[in-house]
Amino acid sequence: MKLPIISGKELIKLLNKEGFEVVGRKGSHVRMKKKRPGKVLVTVVPVHKRLDPGTLLGILKQCEIPKEKIREK
Repeated sequence: MKLPIISGKELIKLLNKEGFEVVGRKGSHVRMKKKRPGKVLVTVVPVHKRLDPGTLLGILKQCEIPKEKIREK
């Protein structure tokens, strides 16, 4: 399955819907965190107009979100 091309802002909105919250920002990168029982998920999202497919896939894996979810946005 081919991943869609999305921006960093669109990904941040998707992660917010999944329960992640912004915990910091440095330049064009936003740190996001989600607490789960026994685990804390943390990722960094570059706020670029277009995310590289490898970057997007890596962030989704860190966040434990199936890539099918990105198609539902």
